Amino acid sequence: MTTNLQDPRDPRLRAWAYLSRVVEGPCRQLLALINQVGPEDAARAVQSGGLPQVLDRPTRARRQDDHSARDLELLIDMGGELVTPDSREWPAWRMLTFDQQEVRQDLDAVAPIALWKRGAVSIDEVSSSAVAVVGTRAPSSYGEQCTIDMACELSAAGCTIVSGAAYGIDACAHRAALAGQKPTVAVLACGIDQVYPSGHDRLLGEIVRKGAVVTEYPPGTRPARFRFLARNRLVAALSDAVLVTEAGKRSGARNTARWGRLFGKPVYAMPGPVTSVSSVGCHQMIRTGEASLVTCGSEVLSDTGLRERAAQRVLVGSGIEPADGLDRVTDGLDRTQLRVFDSLPMRGGAGLAEIAVSSGVPAASVQAALAVLEISGLAQRGDAGWRRAKKAC
Repeated sequence: MTTNLQDPRDPRLRAWAYLSRVVEGPCRQLLALINQVGPEDAARAVQSGGLPQVLDRPTRARRQDDHSARDLELLIDMGGELVTPDSREWPAWRMLTFDQQEVRQDLDAVAPIALWKRGAVSIDEVSSSAVAVVGTRAPSSYGEQCTIDMACELSAAGCTIVSGAAYGIDACAHRAALAGQKPTVAVLACGIDQVYPSGHDRLLGEIVRKGAVVTEYPPGTRPARFRFLARNRLVAALSDAVLVTEAGKRSGARNTARWGRLFGKPVYAMPGPVTSVSSVGCHQMIRTGEASLVTCGSEVLSDTGLRERAAQRVLVGSGIEPADGLDRVTDGLDRTQLRVFDSLPMRGGAGLAEIAVSSGVPAASVQAALAVLEISGLAQRGDAGWRRAKKAC
């Protein structure tokens, strides 16, 4: 449970709020300026003008419109908070995804400046074991039932369901998690004060009470197609895997799957009847190797190792110790070693840099942890890189 202690008069918080509004969507140049001089000096520099062309152009239209105090007051009145890189619940290790060299080649693959949030849970905590479940807005009864079954199985195992709160598959996934009294995260393509779609007023309210609703867009921002496409990168970034349960040929869910692949996340698609137009997108992704075929939540849990990680999170969060006689192979590992172990693939292999990004552990510490894991028989190195040893799978 998070507690809102934010003060809309705080100059640093206002700087973050101003910078979140001054550009439209992701902006790598503005992030670089913030990282170099801090949010307050960055805000002053943007307001004063005279910036290099690459930063002047995206900030020129809004630099004189400082609505930060109003935005923060509205947010706090709604019971929300602005989650920034200064915040304890900022999902820092998830945001490392955007720092991968191959990811940075995509101009739109940029971390958000801040996250406007309403909800009862910490984003960092609930995203530590998470699966994005997405799909068509016009699902068949088959797609709805399979989505509910998979989302229930994943959330029951301790995984947070992340989706976009849209009609169809998104709503099925959110509702399945809520029905099991599990948290779920909805990532919006509009301001935190907007109810979109309008028919999901009650659903969004329930997500706020039991999970979190987040967006990178400040209050008052209306939904637009380009914002949905930008939103999809956050759905993928906040998750360990992307699952498409039903999607047509041109479904927006395929864009989320593309982001998942770019970020190095496992992408899964559920097959449907070969005569179903609603499953054409899934079948194409499976056929072309864009996604792996999956038929149940257990397959996702087994392939990714999420069952063990989610169970560990539940035990740690509740203070429950494993029952006597049920020792885990990871008993005895320290926190860093456990994070590195959790990031090792069960198949194939991963390089040192990839493991560092996935685990959020510095490369030097990853190397030391891998040495311990190898000696303990929990990790092995092959031609493709590091992976879990057979006894640890």
